Order: sequence, then C-alpha cells, then structure tokens
Amino acid sequence: MLPENCTAVYARIVALRTDSGLPAWSVQVIDELDANDRHATDLAGGLSAEQLNWKPTESVWSVGQCLHHLYVTNEVYLPAIANALDGRAPSPVQDITPGWLGRWFIRTYIEPSPRSKRARAPAKITPAQQIDSSVLERFLRSNDIARALVRGAAAYDVNRIRFKNPLIPLVRFTVGTGMEILWQHQRRHLLQAERIRQTTTFPRQD
Repeated sequence: MLPENCTAVYARIVALRTDSGLPAWSVQVIDELDANDRHATDLAGGLSAEQLNWKPTESVWSVGQCLHHLYVTNEVYLPAIANALDGRAPSPVQDITPGWLGRWFIRTYIEPSPRSKRARAPAKITPAQQIDSSVLERFLRSNDIARALVRGAAAYDVNRIRFKNPLIPLVRFTVGTGMEILWQHQRRHLLQAERIRQTTTFPRQD
C-alpha cells in the first residue's frame, strides 16, 4: 500500500480524473500492467515455498525474489509520482513522449532485450533472501494501486511534470517516462522469472 503520508495526495489526484475517457497512454499502461499480472500469476500461482526460493545459482534471483523486487519497486516509485502530481493543474495529453535521457535509460537498462545492460539493484529495492508465499498477492495488490494512479495521472500533462527519483536522486524523469519504466521493468523481471521456471533442474511438484 502507499505510505500513509501519500494517501491524501493520492486521493486528490484520483478525484481530478475525468469521466470522459482515458487518454491513449493510460489505456496502454493499464493494459500492460494487466498483462504483467497475468504473467506473474501464471509463473508463481501455486508455487511452494521451495519453488519460489529456488535458484539455479547463487548469483541469480529466484522467482520469488523477482516478484519481491517488483513489489518493493512499486512501493518506492508510486508515492514519488503521486507527490509530483499533487497541486498541479489538470492538462491531459494523449501520448507519452520521453526525452532523450528517458529513451536512453529505458533502452539501456529497462527494456527486456538482449541489448539491455544489467545493473545492480539499489538497496531500497533489493529483494529479501527468503520469500514467503504472500509475494504474488502483494505484487498484484501493488499493481492495483499502480493502475489507480495511472487513471488519476490521466488528467495531467505527464510529459512536462517531473518527479523526484527515489532511486537515482540526481535524475528527474517525467511522470510519463516513469510510467513507461514501471511496466517495462516488470516485464523484464517477469521474463527473468520465466527463464528460471524453464530451467531443467527447477523443482517439480509430484
């Protein structure tokens, strides 16, 4: 859930949402989050604690750690975006248009592509060593909050408003870029979790 100090901010943002329909960018982001939810459920639904925590090598995350990483990323990222929107005048746009820095960052570190570079996760979003069976539910619940925030952000010019990046303090992405990072980052790590499940030595249930 969003921290308590962000609850009032979040409520004001959602209240500004119009009922005349969502812009194209927000529909796409919601669709992508929905797809990520389905992928996560297919991957982790019904897994035992042993399976969630199994790793092919010590240097690789488990399926559970991939989901925990995404869940805590939502917890850190969403309040920062909500705070940036607070008090802004509504001015909706149809499409997200990241600047050159945002495009480079997504292409280099976020896209689920062989060209993307691997980088150590910041301490704030490093997953725990042992993951319990509630991790899937927590991830799905955090994406419910993400979708609601997307709907609220639809009232704003997400290509002009920048948020204080909680993971890279010197970089301020636009809210639109942050939304693109959010779902593409999830897709990247869900594909990572899929590769783990497809490993021939992954423990199978009888």
